Amino acid sequence: MKNVKVSVLASGSTGNTSLIETKHHKILMDAGLSGKKIKELLSQVGVDINEIDLAFLSHDHSDHSKGLGILMRRYPRLNAYANSGTWDYLIKENKIGKLPVEQINTIEPGEEKSFDDLTVRAFATSHDAAQPQYYVFKSAGKKMAFLTDTGYVSKKVIQVIKDCDAYLMEYNYDNQMLRDGPYSWQLKARILSDYGHLSNDQASSVLGEILSKRTKRVYLAHRSQHNNSLELAHQNLVNYLQQHQIDLPDLKIIDTYPDHPTELVSI
Repeated sequence: MKNVKVSVLASGSTGNTSLIETKHHKILMDAGLSGKKIKELLSQVGVDINEIDLAFLSHDHSDHSKGLGILMRRYPRLNAYANSGTWDYLIKENKIGKLPVEQINTIEPGEEKSFDDLTVRAFATSHDAAQPQYYVFKSAGKKMAFLTDTGYVSKKVIQVIKDCDAYLMEYNYDNQMLRDGPYSWQLKARILSDYGHLSNDQASSVLGEILSKRTKRVYLAHRSQHNNSLELAHQNLVNYLQQHQIDLPDLKIIDTYPDHPTELVSI
C-alpha cells in the first residue's frame, strides 16, 4: 500500500501551503502564495500542479488564501473546501477573484468527509478571521493534523488532534522577541491574544499533551520573520521534551521555511 506523503511547501508570515499525497489524491493544505509560486514549489518536490485535485482552506487571511482563486480558475479539476463562513467572506469581499461555483465545496467545523482513501475532519480554531478551522487528514492507517493561526488550543481540539503520526504546529513567536520587537503595542496585543498566534512555549505545551509513541514527525511552522528564529523554535521543543521527560526516540523535529519546501516523505 502506498504511504501517505507530506511536504510543507512554504510556511511563514509571507505565505503558507503544504502538499499531502495519498494513493488516489494530491491535496493542497492552504494556498497562501501566488499560483505561479505554488506551481514552482510543487515542481521542486516532483509534483505536477495538474495532478492536484483537492484543496483545503483554513481561513481567509491572504497568507493562506491568496493563490486559491487563480488555481481554481486555471485548473478545473481542483475541488476546493472551506467552511461556509470563509467562503461567504472571500466571495462577498472579492478577496481572491471570481470563483467557479462548481469547484466550491463546504466542510464545516466538526464535520468529517471521505474521499476514496482519504478522510478529512475539520475543527474550529481561535483566530481573528471570518471562521477559522484546521484539519486532520487520515489515509492508509496514517493520521496528520495541521494547526496554525490560533491563539488558544481548547481541550476539545486536543482530543481531536491527539495521537497522530505527524503534526504541523504553529511556532509563531518567541515571547521576549515579540515584546522587544518593532511591532506596535496594538499589534503585539493582537498576536498575544486568544485570537492571535501560538508562541513557542504554547506550542510545545500543546505538543506535550498530544504526542505519542505513534508520532514520528513534527513540523515547526508559521514562524514570524520578526519575532522568532528557527533556532529558538526548534530548541524550545527539544528543551520541553527533555524537561518533561517525554522520551520519543523516533521523533523527528522538522524546520519549515517561507521560500522552499521540505522533502516529500512518507509519514
